[in-house]
Amino acid sequence: MDLIANLLLGLSVSLSPDNLLLCFGGALIGTLIGVLPGLGPTATVAMLLPLTFHLPPVGALIMLAGIFYGSQYGGSATAILVNLPGESSSVVTCLDGHAMARQGRAGVALATAALASLFAGIVTTILIAVAGPPLAGVALAFGPAEYVSLMLLGLIGAVTLAHGSVVKAIAMILLGLLLSMVGTDVNSGDTRFTFGLPQLYDGIDFVPLAMGLFGLAEIIASLEQTGGAGRTTAPIASLWPKREDIRQAWPATVRGTVMGALLGILPGGGATLGSFAAYSLEKKLARRPERFGQGAIEGVAAPEAANNAASQACFIPMLSLGIPPNAIMALMIGAMTIHGITPGPQIMAKQPELFWGMIASMLIGNVILVILNLPMIGLWVRLLRVPYGYLFPAILVFCCIGTYTLNNSAFNVLLMAMFGVLGYVLRKLDCEPAPLMLGFVLGPLLEENLGRALLLSGGDPTVFATRPISGSLLATAALLLILMVMPSVRRRRDEAFKDE
Repeated sequence: MDLIANLLLGLSVSLSPDNLLLCFGGALIGTLIGVLPGLGPTATVAMLLPLTFHLPPVGALIMLAGIFYGSQYGGSATAILVNLPGESSSVVTCLDGHAMARQGRAGVALATAALASLFAGIVTTILIAVAGPPLAGVALAFGPAEYVSLMLLGLIGAVTLAHGSVVKAIAMILLGLLLSMVGTDVNSGDTRFTFGLPQLYDGIDFVPLAMGLFGLAEIIASLEQTGGAGRTTAPIASLWPKREDIRQAWPATVRGTVMGALLGILPGGGATLGSFAAYSLEKKLARRPERFGQGAIEGVAAPEAANNAASQACFIPMLSLGIPPNAIMALMIGAMTIHGITPGPQIMAKQPELFWGMIASMLIGNVILVILNLPMIGLWVRLLRVPYGYLFPAILVFCCIGTYTLNNSAFNVLLMAMFGVLGYVLRKLDCEPAPLMLGFVLGPLLEENLGRALLLSGGDPTVFATRPISGSLLATAALLLILMVMPSVRRRRDEAFKDE
Protein backbone atom coordinates (compact mmCIF):
# COMPACT_ATOMS: atom_id res chain seq x y z
CA MET A 1 0.00 0.00 0.00
CA ASP A 2 2.88 2.36 0.75
CA LEU A 3 4.23 1.80 -2.77
CA ILE A 4 0.87 2.68 -4.34
CA ALA A 5 0.57 5.76 -2.16
CA ASN A 6 4.09 6.86 -3.07
CA LEU A 7 3.45 6.33 -6.80
CA LEU A 8 0.24 8.36 -6.53
CA LEU A 9 2.24 11.09 -4.82
CA GLY A 10 4.78 10.98 -7.61
CA LEU A 11 2.08 11.12 -10.29
CA SER A 12 0.48 14.13 -8.63
CA VAL A 13 3.86 15.91 -8.75
CA SER A 14 4.88 14.91 -12.27
CA LEU A 15 1.43 15.51 -13.81
CA SER A 16 1.34 19.14 -12.70
CA PRO A 17 1.21 21.38 -15.81
CA ASP A 18 4.67 22.86 -15.27
CA ASN A 19 6.43 19.53 -14.68
CA LEU A 20 4.53 17.84 -17.52
CA LEU A 21 5.68 20.60 -19.90
CA LEU A 22 9.28 20.27 -18.69
CA CYS A 23 9.15 16.49 -19.14
CA PHE A 24 7.80 16.91 -22.67
CA GLY A 25 10.44 19.54 -23.47
CA GLY A 26 13.25 17.36 -22.14
CA ALA A 27 12.12 14.28 -24.08
CA LEU A 28 11.72 16.34 -27.28
CA ILE A 29 15.13 18.02 -26.95
CA GLY A 30 16.76 14.70 -26.10
CA THR A 31 15.26 12.98 -29.13
CA LEU A 32 16.29 15.77 -31.51
CA ILE A 33 19.81 15.85 -30.08
CA GLY A 34 20.07 12.06 -30.23
CA VAL A 35 19.24 12.11 -33.95
CA LEU A 36 22.06 14.56 -34.68
CA PRO A 37 25.36 12.72 -35.19
CA GLY A 38 28.12 13.77 -32.84
CA LEU A 39 26.28 15.58 -30.05
CA GLY A 40 25.46 13.05 -27.36
CA PRO A 41 23.41 13.29 -24.15
CA THR A 42 26.38 14.12 -21.92
CA ALA A 43 27.29 17.23 -23.91
CA THR A 44 23.62 18.21 -24.19
CA VAL A 45 22.94 17.89 -20.46
CA ALA A 46 26.13 19.85 -19.70
CA MET A 47 25.16 22.67 -22.09
CA LEU A 48 21.57 22.92 -20.85
CA LEU A 49 22.40 22.55 -17.16
CA PRO A 50 22.57 26.35 -16.56
CA LEU A 51 19.01 26.70 -17.87
CA THR A 52 17.74 24.58 -14.97
CA PHE A 53 19.28 26.80 -12.29
CA HIS A 54 16.19 29.02 -12.40
CA LEU A 55 13.72 26.13 -12.34
CA PRO A 56 12.26 24.44 -9.26
CA PRO A 57 14.40 21.46 -8.15
CA VAL A 58 11.88 18.79 -9.15
CA GLY A 59 11.21 20.38 -12.54
CA ALA A 60 14.92 20.79 -13.25
CA LEU A 61 15.68 17.13 -12.58
CA ILE A 62 12.62 15.95 -14.55
CA MET A 63 13.77 17.96 -17.56
CA LEU A 64 17.37 16.72 -17.36
CA ALA A 65 16.18 13.12 -17.02
CA GLY A 66 13.93 13.55 -20.06
CA ILE A 67 16.88 14.85 -22.09
CA PHE A 68 18.95 11.86 -21.02
CA TYR A 69 16.67 8.97 -21.94
CA GLY A 70 15.21 10.89 -24.90
CA SER A 71 18.65 11.17 -26.47
CA GLN A 72 19.25 7.46 -25.88
CA TYR A 73 16.26 6.67 -28.09
CA GLY A 74 17.03 9.38 -30.67
CA GLY A 75 20.37 7.80 -31.46
CA SER A 76 18.62 4.67 -32.71
CA ALA A 77 16.97 6.54 -35.60
CA THR A 78 20.22 7.40 -37.38
CA ALA A 79 21.67 4.00 -36.47
CA ILE A 80 18.80 2.29 -38.28
CA LEU A 81 18.39 4.67 -41.21
CA VAL A 82 21.95 5.60 -42.19
CA ASN A 83 24.16 3.32 -40.05
CA LEU A 84 25.36 6.19 -37.84
CA PRO A 85 25.33 5.42 -34.09
CA GLY A 86 24.62 8.65 -32.22
CA GLU A 87 25.85 7.10 -28.97
CA SER A 88 28.07 4.17 -28.03
CA SER A 89 25.01 2.25 -26.82
CA SER A 90 23.47 2.58 -30.33
CA VAL A 91 26.37 0.80 -32.03
CA VAL A 92 24.76 -2.64 -31.81
CA THR A 93 21.49 -1.35 -33.26
CA CYS A 94 23.35 -0.63 -36.51
CA LEU A 95 24.05 -4.32 -37.09
CA ASP A 96 20.48 -5.46 -37.74
CA GLY A 97 18.59 -2.16 -37.75
CA HIS A 98 20.35 -0.84 -40.86
CA ALA A 99 20.06 -4.23 -42.54
CA MET A 100 16.29 -4.07 -41.96
CA ALA A 101 16.23 -0.56 -43.45
CA ARG A 102 17.95 -1.82 -46.63
CA GLN A 103 15.30 -4.55 -46.86
CA GLY A 104 12.49 -1.97 -46.80
CA ARG A 105 11.70 -2.60 -43.13
CA ALA A 106 12.97 0.65 -41.62
CA GLY A 107 9.50 1.46 -40.26
CA VAL A 108 9.30 -1.91 -38.54
CA ALA A 109 12.77 -1.43 -37.04
CA LEU A 110 11.96 2.09 -35.76
CA ALA A 111 8.61 0.99 -34.31
CA THR A 112 10.27 -2.01 -32.65
CA ALA A 113 12.92 0.25 -31.12
CA ALA A 114 10.24 2.61 -29.78
CA LEU A 115 8.01 -0.11 -28.34
CA ALA A 116 10.93 -2.06 -26.84
CA SER A 117 12.21 1.15 -25.23
CA LEU A 118 8.73 1.87 -23.84
CA PHE A 119 8.40 -1.61 -22.32
CA ALA A 120 11.90 -1.45 -20.84
CA GLY A 121 11.31 2.04 -19.47
CA ILE A 122 8.06 1.10 -17.73
CA VAL A 123 9.46 -2.12 -16.24
CA THR A 124 12.66 -0.44 -15.05
CA THR A 125 10.73 2.45 -13.52
CA ILE A 126 8.64 -0.01 -11.51
CA LEU A 127 11.84 -1.82 -10.57
CA ILE A 128 13.35 1.42 -9.28
CA ALA A 129 10.24 2.09 -7.23
CA VAL A 130 10.08 -1.40 -5.73
CA ALA A 131 13.72 -2.43 -5.31
CA GLY A 132 15.88 0.66 -5.74
CA PRO A 133 17.77 0.63 -2.43
CA PRO A 134 18.35 -3.17 -2.34
CA LEU A 135 19.61 -3.14 -5.93
CA ALA A 136 21.89 -0.24 -5.12
CA GLY A 137 23.50 -2.53 -2.56
CA VAL A 138 24.44 -4.86 -5.40
CA ALA A 139 26.56 -2.10 -6.89
CA LEU A 140 28.30 -1.66 -3.53
CA ALA A 141 29.33 -5.34 -3.60
CA PHE A 142 31.36 -4.65 -6.74
CA GLY A 143 34.91 -3.50 -6.13
CA PRO A 144 37.64 -2.79 -8.70
CA ALA A 145 38.44 -6.51 -9.10
CA GLU A 146 34.80 -7.34 -9.84
CA TYR A 147 34.59 -4.59 -12.46
CA VAL A 148 37.70 -5.87 -14.20
CA SER A 149 36.28 -9.39 -14.36
CA LEU A 150 32.88 -8.15 -15.52
CA MET A 151 34.45 -6.11 -18.32
CA LEU A 152 36.64 -9.03 -19.40
CA LEU A 153 33.51 -11.18 -19.57
CA GLY A 154 31.81 -8.51 -21.66
CA LEU A 155 34.77 -8.22 -24.01
CA ILE A 156 35.00 -11.98 -24.53
CA GLY A 157 31.26 -12.12 -25.03
CA ALA A 158 31.66 -9.47 -27.75
CA VAL A 159 33.35 -12.12 -29.90
CA THR A 160 29.83 -13.37 -30.62
CA LEU A 161 29.07 -10.04 -32.32
CA ALA A 162 31.47 -10.85 -35.15
CA HIS A 163 31.13 -13.53 -37.77
CA GLY A 164 33.95 -15.66 -39.12
CA SER A 165 37.29 -16.00 -37.38
CA VAL A 166 37.45 -15.87 -33.59
CA VAL A 167 41.03 -14.63 -33.93
CA LYS A 168 39.88 -11.63 -35.98
CA ALA A 169 37.20 -10.81 -33.43
CA ILE A 170 39.71 -10.89 -30.57
CA ALA A 171 42.11 -8.79 -32.68
CA MET A 172 39.38 -6.16 -33.09
CA ILE A 173 38.83 -6.07 -29.32
CA LEU A 174 42.56 -5.62 -28.74
CA LEU A 175 42.71 -2.86 -31.36
CA GLY A 176 39.86 -1.09 -29.58
CA LEU A 177 41.68 -1.37 -26.26
CA LEU A 178 44.85 -0.03 -27.89
CA LEU A 179 43.03 2.98 -29.35
CA SER A 180 41.49 3.70 -25.95
CA MET A 181 44.99 4.04 -24.45
CA VAL A 182 45.94 6.97 -26.71
CA GLY A 183 46.42 10.13 -24.65
CA THR A 184 47.68 10.98 -21.19
CA ASP A 185 48.08 8.30 -18.54
CA VAL A 186 45.94 9.32 -15.55
CA ASN A 187 48.40 7.76 -13.09
CA SER A 188 51.81 8.90 -14.34
CA GLY A 189 50.82 11.89 -16.48
CA ASP A 190 52.91 10.54 -19.37
CA THR A 191 51.57 10.71 -22.92
CA ARG A 192 51.06 7.46 -24.82
CA PHE A 193 50.78 6.82 -28.56
CA THR A 194 50.28 10.52 -29.32
CA PHE A 195 53.18 10.80 -31.84
CA GLY A 196 53.90 14.27 -30.49
CA LEU A 197 50.48 15.62 -31.53
CA PRO A 198 48.97 17.87 -28.83
CA GLN A 199 45.49 17.15 -30.21
CA LEU A 200 45.83 13.55 -29.00
CA TYR A 201 46.85 14.41 -25.43
CA ASP A 202 43.22 14.06 -24.31
CA GLY A 203 42.78 10.81 -26.23
CA ILE A 204 40.55 9.87 -29.15
CA ASP A 205 36.88 10.80 -28.90
CA PHE A 206 34.13 8.28 -29.50
CA VAL A 207 32.39 10.43 -32.14
CA PRO A 208 35.07 10.56 -34.89
CA LEU A 209 35.81 6.86 -34.36
CA ALA A 210 32.15 5.81 -34.62
CA MET A 211 31.37 8.15 -37.52
CA GLY A 212 34.38 6.87 -39.43
CA LEU A 213 34.05 3.14 -38.78
CA PHE A 214 30.31 3.03 -39.42
CA GLY A 215 29.16 6.10 -41.39
CA LEU A 216 32.04 6.84 -43.74
CA ALA A 217 32.98 3.18 -44.22
CA GLU A 218 29.34 2.44 -45.17
CA ILE A 219 29.35 5.27 -47.71
CA ILE A 220 32.67 4.19 -49.27
CA ALA A 221 31.62 0.54 -49.51
CA SER A 222 28.21 1.46 -50.92
CA LEU A 223 29.65 3.75 -53.60
CA GLU A 224 32.26 1.15 -54.55
CA GLN A 225 29.80 -1.74 -54.85
CA THR A 226 27.24 0.22 -56.87
CA GLY A 227 29.54 2.27 -59.08
CA GLY A 228 28.64 5.52 -57.36
CA ALA A 229 24.86 5.04 -57.44
CA GLY A 230 24.57 3.93 -53.83
CA ARG A 231 22.62 0.97 -52.48
CA THR A 232 18.94 1.05 -53.25
CA THR A 233 16.61 0.06 -50.46
CA ALA A 234 13.74 -2.32 -51.05
CA PRO A 235 10.26 -0.75 -51.36
CA ILE A 236 8.72 0.04 -47.98
CA ALA A 237 6.44 -2.89 -47.22
CA SER A 238 5.08 -1.81 -43.84
CA LEU A 239 5.62 0.84 -41.19
CA TRP A 240 4.46 -1.38 -38.33
CA PRO A 241 5.54 -4.77 -37.00
CA LYS A 242 3.43 -7.72 -38.03
CA ARG A 243 2.23 -10.46 -35.69
CA GLU A 244 5.27 -12.62 -36.55
CA ASP A 245 7.61 -9.69 -35.84
CA ILE A 246 6.02 -9.16 -32.43
CA ARG A 247 6.24 -12.88 -31.66
CA GLN A 248 9.97 -12.84 -32.37
CA ALA A 249 10.69 -9.50 -30.69
CA TRP A 250 8.88 -9.68 -27.36
CA PRO A 251 11.01 -12.40 -25.68
CA ALA A 252 14.14 -10.53 -26.78
CA THR A 253 12.68 -7.32 -25.35
CA VAL A 254 12.06 -8.97 -21.98
CA ARG A 255 15.58 -10.44 -21.82
CA GLY A 256 17.13 -7.15 -22.94
CA THR A 257 15.22 -5.29 -20.24
CA VAL A 258 16.50 -7.63 -17.53
CA MET A 259 20.07 -7.44 -18.84
CA GLY A 260 20.03 -3.65 -19.09
CA ALA A 261 18.48 -3.16 -15.65
CA LEU A 262 21.10 -5.38 -13.98
CA LEU A 263 24.08 -3.79 -15.72
CA GLY A 264 22.71 -0.25 -15.58
CA ILE A 265 23.25 0.05 -11.83
CA LEU A 266 26.98 -0.63 -12.21
CA PRO A 267 29.35 2.33 -12.69
CA GLY A 268 30.85 2.83 -16.13
CA GLY A 269 29.38 1.91 -19.48
CA GLY A 270 26.17 0.32 -18.20
CA ALA A 271 24.02 1.18 -21.23
CA THR A 272 26.79 0.25 -23.66
CA LEU A 273 27.70 -3.02 -21.98
CA GLY A 274 24.02 -3.81 -21.53
CA SER A 275 23.18 -3.39 -25.23
CA PHE A 276 26.20 -5.46 -26.31
CA ALA A 277 25.45 -8.17 -23.74
CA ALA A 278 21.76 -8.31 -24.73
CA TYR A 279 22.66 -8.72 -28.41
CA SER A 280 25.22 -11.43 -27.61
CA LEU A 281 22.67 -13.29 -25.50
CA GLU A 282 20.08 -13.24 -28.28
CA LYS A 283 22.57 -14.59 -30.78
CA LYS A 284 23.53 -17.38 -28.36
CA LEU A 285 19.90 -18.36 -27.79
CA ALA A 286 18.81 -18.11 -31.43
CA ARG A 287 18.02 -21.28 -33.35
CA ARG A 288 19.35 -19.61 -36.49
CA PRO A 289 22.15 -17.25 -35.45
CA GLU A 290 22.99 -16.62 -39.10
CA ARG A 291 19.97 -14.26 -39.21
CA PHE A 292 21.78 -11.79 -36.97
CA GLY A 293 23.49 -9.06 -38.95
CA GLN A 294 21.09 -9.77 -41.81
CA GLY A 295 18.05 -8.00 -40.39
CA ALA A 296 16.93 -10.04 -37.36
CA ILE A 297 14.29 -8.08 -35.46
CA GLU A 298 15.57 -9.51 -32.15
CA GLY A 299 18.86 -7.73 -32.91
CA VAL A 300 16.97 -4.43 -32.67
CA ALA A 301 14.55 -5.20 -29.84
CA ALA A 302 17.04 -6.62 -27.32
CA PRO A 303 19.74 -3.90 -27.43
CA GLU A 304 17.18 -1.08 -27.57
CA ALA A 305 15.37 -2.47 -24.52
CA ALA A 306 18.68 -2.96 -22.70
CA ASN A 307 19.81 0.53 -23.66
CA ASN A 308 16.70 2.22 -22.23
CA ALA A 309 16.55 -0.02 -19.16
CA ALA A 310 20.19 0.73 -18.30
CA SER A 311 19.67 4.45 -18.90
CA GLN A 312 17.02 4.51 -16.21
CA ALA A 313 18.52 1.91 -13.88
CA CYS A 314 21.56 4.14 -13.40
CA PHE A 315 19.28 6.46 -11.40
CA ILE A 316 19.17 3.78 -8.66
CA PRO A 317 22.68 4.31 -7.20
CA MET A 318 22.45 8.05 -7.90
CA LEU A 319 19.23 8.59 -5.96
CA SER A 320 19.63 5.87 -3.31
CA LEU A 321 23.32 6.19 -2.49
CA GLY A 322 24.46 9.47 -4.05
CA ILE A 323 26.93 7.53 -6.22
CA PRO A 324 27.03 8.66 -9.87
CA PRO A 325 27.55 5.60 -12.12
CA ASN A 326 28.39 7.72 -15.18
CA ALA A 327 29.14 11.27 -16.32
CA ILE A 328 25.49 12.23 -16.84
CA MET A 329 24.54 11.13 -13.34
CA ALA A 330 27.46 13.19 -12.02
CA LEU A 331 25.92 16.21 -13.78
CA MET A 332 22.56 15.34 -12.22
CA ILE A 333 24.14 15.25 -8.77
CA GLY A 334 25.72 18.61 -9.55
CA ALA A 335 22.28 20.00 -10.39
CA MET A 336 20.85 18.59 -7.16
CA THR A 337 23.69 20.10 -5.13
CA ILE A 338 23.12 23.52 -6.71
CA HIS A 339 19.48 23.32 -5.62
CA GLY A 340 20.54 22.38 -2.10
CA ILE A 341 19.61 18.69 -2.38
CA THR A 342 21.87 15.94 -1.04
CA PRO A 343 21.27 12.62 -2.82
CA GLY A 344 21.50 9.55 -0.65
CA PRO A 345 19.50 7.12 1.48
CA GLN A 346 17.66 9.94 3.27
CA ILE A 347 16.22 11.55 0.16
CA MET A 348 13.17 9.25 0.10
CA ALA A 349 12.26 10.15 3.68
CA LYS A 350 13.16 13.84 3.67
CA GLN A 351 12.06 14.79 0.13
CA PRO A 352 9.52 12.19 -1.05
CA GLU A 353 8.01 14.62 -3.59
CA LEU A 354 11.36 14.89 -5.35
CA PHE A 355 12.15 11.16 -5.35
CA TRP A 356 8.73 9.85 -6.32
CA GLY A 357 8.09 12.76 -8.68
CA MET A 358 11.18 11.77 -10.65
CA ILE A 359 10.18 8.09 -10.63
CA ALA A 360 6.69 8.87 -11.93
CA SER A 361 8.09 11.28 -14.52
CA MET A 362 10.04 8.39 -16.06
CA LEU A 363 6.77 6.55 -16.72
CA ILE A 364 5.26 9.65 -18.26
CA GLY A 365 8.45 10.48 -20.18
CA ASN A 366 8.57 7.05 -21.84
CA VAL A 367 4.95 7.41 -22.95
CA ILE A 368 5.74 10.89 -24.29
CA LEU A 369 8.69 9.47 -26.22
CA VAL A 370 6.47 6.92 -27.96
CA ILE A 371 3.78 9.53 -28.68
CA LEU A 372 6.48 11.78 -30.18
CA ASN A 373 8.27 9.16 -32.23
CA LEU A 374 5.68 6.72 -33.54
CA PRO A 375 3.91 9.35 -35.71
CA MET A 376 7.32 10.44 -37.03
CA ILE A 377 8.25 6.96 -38.30
CA GLY A 378 6.78 7.70 -41.72
CA LEU A 379 8.79 10.94 -41.89
CA TRP A 380 12.04 9.20 -40.96
CA VAL A 381 11.44 6.42 -43.48
CA ARG A 382 10.97 8.96 -46.27
CA LEU A 383 14.63 9.87 -45.87
CA LEU A 384 15.46 6.53 -47.45
CA ARG A 385 13.57 7.54 -50.61
CA VAL A 386 15.94 10.46 -51.21
CA PRO A 387 18.31 9.58 -54.10
CA TYR A 388 21.63 8.43 -52.71
CA GLY A 389 23.45 11.05 -54.79
CA TYR A 390 21.81 13.68 -52.58
CA LEU A 391 21.71 11.68 -49.38
CA PHE A 392 25.35 10.69 -48.91
CA PRO A 393 26.76 14.27 -49.28
CA ALA A 394 24.23 15.40 -46.66
CA ILE A 395 25.34 12.58 -44.35
CA LEU A 396 28.97 13.62 -44.85
CA VAL A 397 28.15 17.24 -44.03
CA PHE A 398 26.29 16.30 -40.84
CA CYS A 399 29.12 13.98 -39.81
CA CYS A 400 31.71 16.71 -40.33
CA ILE A 401 29.63 19.31 -38.47
CA GLY A 402 28.90 16.96 -35.57
CA THR A 403 32.54 15.92 -35.30
CA TYR A 404 33.90 19.45 -35.59
CA THR A 405 31.56 20.93 -32.98
CA LEU A 406 32.62 18.27 -30.48
CA ASN A 407 35.72 20.32 -29.58
CA ASN A 408 35.72 22.92 -32.39
CA SER A 409 38.62 20.95 -33.83
CA ALA A 410 39.33 20.28 -37.50
CA PHE A 411 41.69 17.54 -36.31
CA ASN A 412 38.68 15.47 -35.24
CA VAL A 413 37.31 15.69 -38.79
CA LEU A 414 40.65 14.43 -40.09
CA LEU A 415 40.54 11.58 -37.55
CA MET A 416 37.03 10.70 -38.72
CA ALA A 417 38.28 10.47 -42.31
CA MET A 418 41.18 8.25 -41.26
CA PHE A 419 38.89 5.94 -39.33
CA GLY A 420 36.56 5.85 -42.33
CA VAL A 421 39.39 4.45 -44.43
CA LEU A 422 40.27 2.04 -41.60
CA GLY A 423 36.64 0.89 -41.44
CA TYR A 424 36.63 0.27 -45.19
CA VAL A 425 39.86 -1.76 -44.94
CA LEU A 426 38.40 -3.78 -42.04
CA ARG A 427 35.37 -4.60 -44.17
CA LYS A 428 37.64 -5.85 -46.93
CA LEU A 429 39.44 -8.03 -44.38
CA ASP A 430 36.08 -9.33 -43.08
CA CYS A 431 36.65 -7.81 -39.64
CA GLU A 432 33.65 -6.49 -37.70
CA PRO A 433 33.91 -3.00 -36.10
CA ALA A 434 31.43 -3.66 -33.27
CA PRO A 435 33.88 -5.57 -30.98
CA LEU A 436 36.43 -2.80 -31.63
CA MET A 437 33.95 -0.18 -30.41
CA LEU A 438 33.20 -2.12 -27.22
CA GLY A 439 36.92 -2.47 -26.51
CA PHE A 440 37.38 1.26 -27.08
CA VAL A 441 34.52 2.25 -24.75
CA LEU A 442 35.46 -0.13 -21.94
CA GLY A 443 39.23 0.32 -22.26
CA PRO A 444 39.66 3.34 -19.94
CA LEU A 445 37.36 1.82 -17.30
CA LEU A 446 39.19 -1.50 -17.51
CA GLU A 447 42.59 0.17 -17.13
CA GLU A 448 41.44 2.34 -14.24
CA ASN A 449 39.91 -0.51 -12.26
CA LEU A 450 42.83 -2.84 -13.03
CA GLY A 451 45.28 -0.33 -11.57
CA ARG A 452 43.05 0.32 -8.56
CA ALA A 453 42.58 -3.40 -7.84
CA LEU A 454 46.32 -4.09 -7.99
CA LEU A 455 47.03 -1.05 -5.81
CA LEU A 456 44.57 -2.19 -3.14
CA SER A 457 45.94 -5.75 -3.22
CA GLY A 458 49.58 -4.68 -3.03
CA GLY A 459 50.25 -5.91 -6.56
CA ASP A 460 48.83 -9.39 -5.96
CA PRO A 461 47.18 -10.57 -9.21
CA THR A 462 45.41 -13.46 -7.46
CA VAL A 463 42.89 -10.95 -6.06
CA PHE A 464 40.84 -11.38 -9.26
CA ALA A 465 40.46 -15.12 -8.68
CA THR A 466 40.15 -15.23 -4.89
CA ARG A 467 37.24 -12.80 -4.52
CA PRO A 468 34.00 -14.82 -5.00
CA ILE A 469 32.16 -12.57 -7.47
CA SER A 470 35.28 -11.72 -9.44
CA GLY A 471 36.41 -15.34 -9.58
CA SER A 472 32.98 -16.51 -10.78
CA LEU A 473 32.96 -13.91 -13.56
CA LEU A 474 36.48 -14.86 -14.64
CA ALA A 475 35.58 -18.55 -14.67
CA THR A 476 32.55 -17.79 -16.83
CA ALA A 477 34.72 -15.76 -19.21
CA ALA A 478 37.31 -18.56 -19.45
CA LEU A 479 34.59 -21.16 -20.09
CA LEU A 480 33.05 -18.99 -22.80
CA LEU A 481 36.43 -18.55 -24.49
CA ILE A 482 37.17 -22.29 -24.36
CA LEU A 483 33.78 -23.08 -25.89
CA MET A 484 34.43 -20.63 -28.72
CA VAL A 485 37.81 -22.08 -29.68
CA MET A 486 36.79 -25.74 -29.43
CA PRO A 487 36.88 -27.22 -32.94
CA SER A 488 33.31 -28.51 -32.91
CA VAL A 489 31.87 -25.24 -31.62
CA ARG A 490 33.98 -23.18 -34.00
CA ARG A 491 32.87 -25.30 -36.94
CA ARG A 492 29.19 -24.87 -36.08
CA ARG A 493 29.77 -21.16 -35.55
CA ASP A 494 31.39 -20.74 -38.96
CA GLU A 495 28.61 -22.70 -40.65
CA ALA A 496 26.01 -20.49 -38.97
CA PHE A 497 27.54 -17.39 -40.55
CA LYS A 498 27.86 -18.69 -44.09
CA ASP A 499 25.86 -16.70 -46.59
CA GLU A 500 22.71 -18.43 -47.63
